[in-house]
Amino acid sequence: MLYFDNAATSLPKAPLVGERMKYYIENIGVNINRSVYAPAQEAGLETLELREKLSSYFHHDDATRVIFTSGNTAALNMAIKGCLKKGDHVLVSSMEHNAVMRPLVQLGIEFDRVPSDLCGRMDLSAIKPLIRENTKMFLLCHASNVCGTVQDAKAVGELCKLHDIDFVLDAAQSAGHIAVDFAELQLSALSVPAHKGLLGPQGIGALLISQELASRLDPLIAGGTGSMSDSEELPPYLPDRFEPGTPNLPAIYGWSAAMDYVNRIGVEDRRKQETELTEYFIRGVENIDGIRLIGSKRTDDRVGVIAVDYVNLDNAEAADILEQRYGILTRCGLHCAPSAHKTLGTFPRGVVRFSIGHMTTKAEIDAALTALKETAV
Repeated sequence: MLYFDNAATSLPKAPLVGERMKYYIENIGVNINRSVYAPAQEAGLETLELREKLSSYFHHDDATRVIFTSGNTAALNMAIKGCLKKGDHVLVSSMEHNAVMRPLVQLGIEFDRVPSDLCGRMDLSAIKPLIRENTKMFLLCHASNVCGTVQDAKAVGELCKLHDIDFVLDAAQSAGHIAVDFAELQLSALSVPAHKGLLGPQGIGALLISQELASRLDPLIAGGTGSMSDSEELPPYLPDRFEPGTPNLPAIYGWSAAMDYVNRIGVEDRRKQETELTEYFIRGVENIDGIRLIGSKRTDDRVGVIAVDYVNLDNAEAADILEQRYGILTRCGLHCAPSAHKTLGTFPRGVVRFSIGHMTTKAEIDAALTALKETAV
């Protein structure tokens, strides 16, 4: 099996992720913030340490404002539904995932899409004319889950700061793959999943928020936190205010182990390795008749998410052949991002997506390129 679907979820996970989750389930197994016996204290410390690891990794200034969620989608919903109301206006890029678009549509929030070119690069000059008096937030997909294009988040952050607009960055495809600096990008909120580039388990993510946003963010869920149990109101302090109920402690143990590994290999070295593999893949695809590369041919403004379009074969059929005949696992279709595909000119047929991970090898890419040549009828 050759795995090229790391944009969906990383495989393999970082070393010790499974072992640490198993350790919690078999040896700890208790809740946190409710009891003071030793296993509960250990689990509480592990949870605190993971907050600190994430806060440090993303150059965020306060671990208490690292809010655990059930995943990146839940984190984005927390930011969107906790801040916005009808009558507000927001800006998004034309490359957004449905994790952003569906909550906006569900709430009936007015939005404008900032256009992007055929490579998925957002037109920065188009942002300012779209800003209104009631523009409250800019929601931006940092790296496209369709074609890998990385947006200029720093420029967007500067513009949002100038116009007093909340800047929420969706780092589903960038976290772990490239450096993401909360302070430098002047973010109001950063959403990250554990299970993609950060090499942790599914079922957990985080929303990192600024102090200013924290003062305005309304909790989506209310319930017991183990703190202020004498009151029927949510506690005013963080992270308790945004984390009622029982947290996903097995995943916390696993993610903490993953962050140790991610820190050990270093984001810059990983970026260099994945960029070299992406360059090799792109150069190979360019020489195959019957296959179109979708998105940028450059590697300085993208991550290792590579979209191809079969000229003479249905992409879904091609993906099935790649699996059945060659053991290559990809993802075809529209990738929960219809607007991105409309921008790239691949709607409604979609593409076949190859996504590189931390353990992808040159030999695996050679095998993929051979399969593409043989199936590009």
